[in-house]
Amino acid sequence: MRKLTPSEKKILDRLLYPEPFEVIQEETQLAYGEIRDDLINLMNSRLIEAVDPDDPNASTTNYFDSDNVRDSVYRITNSGINLMKRRS
Repeated sequence: MRKLTPSEKKILDRLLYPEPFEVIQEETQLAYGEIRDDLINLMNSRLIEAVDPDDPNASTTNYFDSDNVRDSVYRITNSGINLMKRRS
């Protein structure tokens, strides 16, 4: 498993519940580009997933538009939770 950056850790810490991009940005105080890059990296590592904004508790969406990251809701995956537990 790769080492997380400090900004990726900040984002993971806030995704215990599904959160929209705006909430992540507000709570982490990170710049748009940094959040966008971190979200994509975390998704590629299968530590978070994009979910349907209308039903964030449903199964994952098959569609994610990396050009419009503001339109998605994100939540941590089981792999992400396990990584956070090991980090503690």
